[in-house]
Amino acid sequence: MSQPLRYTVNCSLLFTELPLLERPAAARRAGFGAVEFWWPFVEAVPPDRQVDAFVTAITDAGVQLTGLNFFAGDMPGGDRGLVSWPKRSGEFRDNLDVTIGIGERLGTRGFNALYGNRVDGATEPEQDDVAVENLALAARAAARIDATVLLEPVSGAPKYPLKTAADALAVIDRVQAAYDDVPNLGLLADLYHLAVNGDDVDRVIAEHTDRIAHVQIADAPGRNEPGTGTLALDHQLTALAANGYTGWAGLEYKPSTTSEASFDWLPFERR
Repeated sequence: MSQPLRYTVNCSLLFTELPLLERPAAARRAGFGAVEFWWPFVEAVPPDRQVDAFVTAITDAGVQLTGLNFFAGDMPGGDRGLVSWPKRSGEFRDNLDVTIGIGERLGTRGFNALYGNRVDGATEPEQDDVAVENLALAARAAARIDATVLLEPVSGAPKYPLKTAADALAVIDRVQAAYDDVPNLGLLADLYHLAVNGDDVDRVIAEHTDRIAHVQIADAPGRNEPGTGTLALDHQLTALAANGYTGWAGLEYKPSTTSEASFDWLPFERR
């Protein structure tokens, strides 16, 4: 990897050999100064002691928390977010202050709002209307700490409607057309998800780098570390940097070996 982007380790997919609260320190020992997480708790509003323990694990490890997902439901069970889920909209809204509160304590500036699957009992227009309202609420909450809400196309979830960068950007456009006070919405470009879904990743980078607020990578097929598949990740990250992207590149992959060994593709001094 020759480009100058900074890397952050997704500790919800990496270092899963360890208990969650031990993963930030493991990332630090592996040479990284930044981590990101999916929602690290079971419920939308966890007990204060659990939140405090998570914050302490980050600060004691000496790493920066660059990104955090809002509560997204039961991810292992197939849920992919509550943003567009009418019956669970209240949970998403209850989660906003908790998530942004963690970000305020840790200097986090990116928050991933997974859109949610299409669900029985609600029409697609109903779901999309709820999503517009919830994304505006999330963006206003994030604005309190000068942060950005991210919207991500996802693969491997047949009922998740945002497959391409254009899908996510269309939702952002709709929110910003409805509300003029939410400029802080951006695309989370997971280069693995986009490629697997058949999007033209090079074109997305060429045309929309200015709207990409966060990047994540994994190789395909397999969603393992760079170098295990066929994606031109180095080329694409170099193009992002050349186009002016100065944010983080999240390592959101499933290690094909131990987590520590899976970083062999990245020289220690580049971590």
